[in-house]
Amino acid sequence: MQRAQNKLGLILFPAFDWRITPTHPEREERLLYTIDQIEEEGFFDYENVFVFNPEIIDEKYINLTHFCVPNFDSIATISHKIAASSTITIAKKVMSKEVTKGFALIRPPGHHAHRITYGDRGFCIINNEAIMVEYLKREYRIKKIAIIDTDCHHGDGTQDIFWNDKDVLFISLHQDGRTLYPGSGFTNEIGGPAALGYTLNLPLPPYTSDEGFLYCLENLILPILEEFKPDIIINSAGQDNHYSDPLTNMNFSAQGYAKLTERLNPHISVLEGGYSVESALPYVNLGIIFALAGIDYSNIKEPDYDYEKLRQSPKISEYIKRLCENVYTIWKNKEQTAHEFKKKYQKYYTRKKSIYYDTMGFLEQQLENIKICNKCSGLITIESRCLNYRVFAITIPHDACDECCDEGYKLFATSDPVNFSHIILQDKKNFEFYKKENLK
Repeated sequence: MQRAQNKLGLILFPAFDWRITPTHPEREERLLYTIDQIEEEGFFDYENVFVFNPEIIDEKYINLTHFCVPNFDSIATISHKIAASSTITIAKKVMSKEVTKGFALIRPPGHHAHRITYGDRGFCIINNEAIMVEYLKREYRIKKIAIIDTDCHHGDGTQDIFWNDKDVLFISLHQDGRTLYPGSGFTNEIGGPAALGYTLNLPLPPYTSDEGFLYCLENLILPILEEFKPDIIINSAGQDNHYSDPLTNMNFSAQGYAKLTERLNPHISVLEGGYSVESALPYVNLGIIFALAGIDYSNIKEPDYDYEKLRQSPKISEYIKRLCENVYTIWKNKEQTAHEFKKKYQKYYTRKKSIYYDTMGFLEQQLENIKICNKCSGLITIESRCLNYRVFAITIPHDACDECCDEGYKLFATSDPVNFSHIILQDKKNFEFYKKENLK
């Protein structure tokens, strides 16, 4: 079948100056082998393929997405800024219709970075897709955005940032958190009081194959997207579900990734994880690129690919079928769930969180309060303790009512710096960011 070709924009940023260690799986070779494979296939010669360089962004977009403690320059590098800039550059190209699809093949990854970030966890410091969403909301007034995270590890950072935002539908397919870092992403994690049901998790059993991933897509994700009707679809395109990945236990293939990409039809894809540097990434990335460009990908297969060997068991298939039915019920019942929730929690919803920074070996403790407001999604405050820092963070949401906006500024003005090392205000509605510090 002849496919309709798309104008595809690519950004390739291997980040030569940043790695955890020279032999760590998250290193520049993750992209260098892919670039070699793209060149070998002659892909850069296609008339519908365009390669762009990232434009360095205003750091304000980072600060309106994250509370960086003690500050961005202390915890991240220029490579992290360029990676985030790459997502915004590719978004600009798509929104201006210079291209119809975009793929940011970048590192370092970002989907484990939470709203508050003290440094590296899960190889992530700042959240590239979340920063891009902040940009799209601000500059293009995009109302409804869907993020489909297909990384093998649960996108806990992206979930945290959009937990109470029903204009961002977040769906994560990942290996069951009982068997893999970060140990989260279960079906009962469905969003905050203003966005119940707009976070959906599919914890898949180890050794799920192409069949299982594509079943989830066809029988759950695509029907929900049809109902949600997003203005833009973003794919957090982690590639560590591959059968050869050294850190995970799944059986996805390059053909499976290409088929998923073609059917999901995202406007923008952003590389996340994937650590089988030679055996998977060149083939998976090429499959995704060909699918986005509308080019035949049927011959893109790993040298050792064996469909029968990778096929999932009937037990896994049945489990995934029940899982999809359960998650779709959560989606369909979200209004009733929200009604019952607000009867139980009439003014504020509080949750305690312990967030472990595995790469750096320290633990953060959070106390988050979300105001239940009938006029907007509600003011968010977080008290965070980590290392020698005690942070009071305030987020005024994009849709904030006057009352929540005034309350946020009042809290910032009256909170005593003696009690906190950092008092930080994000005003997403007015694109303002303020900080008070007491580092004695």
